[in-house]
Amino acid sequence: MTHVAIVGAYGSAGVAVADRLVEHVGAEIDRLTLVDDGEPGGGLCILRGCMPSKEVLSTAAHRYQMRHDHRLVGEPPEMDLEAVVETKNEHTSNFASHRRTAVHRMEEREGVAFRHETARFVDDRTLLVGDERIEADYVVVATGSSLNIPDLPGIGDVDYTTSAGVLDATTLPDSGVVMGFGYIGLELVPYLAEAGVDLTVIEHDERPLDEGDPEYGDEILSMYREEFGVEIRTETRERRVERTDDGVRLHVEGPDGEDAIDAEALFLFTGRRPTLDGLELEAAGITPTGEEWVRDTMQTRADDNVYVVGDANGKEPILHVAKEQGHIAAENILADVNGDEHRTYENSHHHVIFSGASVYPYARVGHSVTAAEEAGLDYVAVHREASDDGVFKTKLTPRGRATLVVGTDGTVLGYQGLHYHADVMAKTMQVAVETEADVREIPDRAYHPTTPEILDGLLRSATERLE
Repeated sequence: MTHVAIVGAYGSAGVAVADRLVEHVGAEIDRLTLVDDGEPGGGLCILRGCMPSKEVLSTAAHRYQMRHDHRLVGEPPEMDLEAVVETKNEHTSNFASHRRTAVHRMEEREGVAFRHETARFVDDRTLLVGDERIEADYVVVATGSSLNIPDLPGIGDVDYTTSAGVLDATTLPDSGVVMGFGYIGLELVPYLAEAGVDLTVIEHDERPLDEGDPEYGDEILSMYREEFGVEIRTETRERRVERTDDGVRLHVEGPDGEDAIDAEALFLFTGRRPTLDGLELEAAGITPTGEEWVRDTMQTRADDNVYVVGDANGKEPILHVAKEQGHIAAENILADVNGDEHRTYENSHHHVIFSGASVYPYARVGHSVTAAEEAGLDYVAVHREASDDGVFKTKLTPRGRATLVVGTDGTVLGYQGLHYHADVMAKTMQVAVETEADVREIPDRAYHPTTPEILDGLLRSATERLE
C-alpha cells in the first residue's frame, strides 16, 4: 500500500503535485490524502499574490497612461479604491472558488480524501491531521510562504502596512516611507504613487533590480523618479523606527550620514519567508535550515520520502517555480515507487516583474550579460532602445530597452527587457532559450504581433554580429 499525503493542497505547488499523482491512484498509489486549513482556501498566489496584485496594478496602468497621453485633455481621474478592491475581491473570489472546486473534484476518485484541517508532524512521515494520526509513505510539504517582518529596532511599536494591506486598502495616507524595493516594492510603489501617496523609498544598494544588468536598475531609478514622482534613497540603510504624533519616523544612514524620514505610514515590502511554523518538522528529524536542506530532487536531506516544494523550501518563491517543483516532486515519487531514477529540478531563469505600473514590465529569461560573464561563456550581446520601436511610439510607451545574449555559435542564451510588452516577449524567448534555438534560424516576426520591431531589431543585430 502506497500512501501519499500533501500538506498545503490548495496552493499552486500542492495542486501541481496532486494533479500529477491523482491519475495514478489505484495503480502505483493506493491512497492520496490532501490536507489544507486555508479559510477560504485558494492558495497564496490567488488570494494574496500575483493575481490580486495584477488586478490593482491594472488600475494604476490606466491612470498612468491617461496622464502621459497628450491627446487627452483635462485632469486624470482619481482611483476609486473602493471600486478597485471590490473588483479585485470579486475576481479573486471566483479564482479561489475554481481552485477549491478543482481540488475537491479529486475526491471523486476512490482512494483520494481531502481534510480541511491543520497538520503537524509527530514522527517520521507521520502527521496529526486534526485528531487523526496519518502514517504516509510519502509526505509533500507545500505550505507556501508568509510575510517577512524585518528585525528593526522599534518595529514592534509602530503600525505598518504590508503588501496584503495595500491590496485591501480602500483609503491610503498622503505620505509613506517604503522598506523593501525588490519584486513586491517595484510593483506596488507605482500603484501607491498613482493613488496619490507621496513616497520615499529606501534602497540598500546603488540601484534596485539585483538580477538585472546595471543599466536596467538605473533605468528603473530614473523612471520611478521622473514618471511617478517617487523619492528613492539609494545606498541607504534603516537603523530604527519610532511612532510620532503624525505617523512614523524612520531613522536611516546613507552616503551623507544619518537622517530621519517622517511620513504618515510605513510600508513593508520586505519579502517572504517559508511557512513552516507549526509543522513541527523536527518531530520527523528534519531541520529546515541552510540552503541545501532540500535537494534539487525536492527531497529533504534528512528523509528521502519527505518532499518540500514551492515557497516552503525557500529556494525561489515564484509561482511558476512552485508549479515546476511540484511536478518534479510528483514525478520523483512515482519514479521511487517504480524503482526508476529521480529527476532534479533545473530552473532556467525566467522572471517577470510588473514594474512601472505594469506598463513597463521587466523580464529576464536565461542569461543576462553579467550572468554570461560570470558563467565564463563566449557570447555576443546586442541592445535596442524602446524609443526606436515604431509600435511603442504609436502607443506612447517609449521608455526602456532590451538586450539579447547569444553564444558565438548562435545559440540564444538570454533576453532581458524593460519595456512595454516585455512580459509577452519573455514567453517567446523562454522557448528559444530552453530549446537552444539558433538566432539565425528564428523566422522574422514569428512572435506577438504588437512587438515585432524591437525583437526583429535584436535578431538582426545579433545575426550581423555573428557574421
